[in-house]
Amino acid sequence: MRTEYDFTKAKRNPYAKRLKKAVTIRLEPDIINYFKSLTTETGIPYQNLINLYLLDCAKAGRKLSLTWKK
Repeated sequence: MRTEYDFTKAKRNPYAKRLKKAVTIRLEPDIINYFKSLTTETGIPYQNLINLYLLDCAKAGRKLSLTWKK
């Protein structure tokens, strides 16, 4: 390993803004099992499927309608 490196010609990562951020989220086992079952059909990892589904909801502007039972 060198003692010094020259980064004067280095370029910034153009994809850095698009990197995913790791978060912790609690999901019910049924939800995880559902997306894992889709993995066998699509070949896409279940975490990516959940991300794609949430992205689709966000782009479509879908809102969750909640009604509380008394």
